[in-house]
Amino acid sequence: MNLTNYHSHCVFCDGRADMESFVRFAVAQGFTSYGISSHAPLPYHTAWSMDWEHMKDYLNEFQRVKKKYDGLIEYYLGLEIDYLNDNYNPSSPFFQELPLDYRIGSVHLLEDVKGVTIDIDVAPVVFKDIVDDHFDGSLELLVNEYFRRQQRMLELGGFDILGHPDKLHYNANLMRPGIMEEKWFSQLVESLFETVARKGMMVEVNTKSFETYGVFFPNKMHFELLRQMNIPVMVNSDAHYPERINSGRPEALGALKNAGYESVRELYQGKWIDVKLEI
Repeated sequence: MNLTNYHSHCVFCDGRADMESFVRFAVAQGFTSYGISSHAPLPYHTAWSMDWEHMKDYLNEFQRVKKKYDGLIEYYLGLEIDYLNDNYNPSSPFFQELPLDYRIGSVHLLEDVKGVTIDIDVAPVVFKDIVDDHFDGSLELLVNEYFRRQQRMLELGGFDILGHPDKLHYNANLMRPGIMEEKWFSQLVESLFETVARKGMMVEVNTKSFETYGVFFPNKMHFELLRQMNIPVMVNSDAHYPERINSGRPEALGALKNAGYESVRELYQGKWIDVKLEI
């Protein structure tokens, strides 16, 4: 029943439980394939990303848990890696040399008009302040920089899954209702997915905010476009709590089926394969 998840965060970054707790929940709920994907280290400390000094422990703990649950579930090791700049991104040698099964490429950080790095993955009220204080009050300036960085990350490559594309649409739409229907915005989204298709990347349907806000990333209005471009998709919950590993999955699978998808991408025996969408 497409019970897989490759985007989750444990205590090595901003997750709220140890690695084994997520796997234990996955086994109990009948998951067949599961991956952990802590936020990769940045060149400085943050409250939400792993520190480089903990990488060895992360790798060792994965091997311990994988061995313990061998035969019960296929367990895989990943990282969610941010595009920071051309020297620090998923394609950087220090990330490519890690013994990972897959990599998620994501954009959370932008440079403001003064060149200061800003985290835009924030609550709506904070998002508005960021636009006002760091982007001269221009929502267009922020949005264009967000999509520019995603495009650059795609061109550099080095990852398997594009993480929560167009995630800022929720905050942007709250700030300016109807922005997603504006031609310039929709063109940015379409151009992004054209690059995804050209590069042969996979896209996740991220369900983290479904129970709270009723939205997916990317927005379900784009699911048919993804299908038309033959972009392979998977459903990931981006869980930070073990009990949320299956959050929004049935609804996302249903929306994908309604958009014409007949299969989703899953990882088995170390290979990504298309598996019939069952719902």
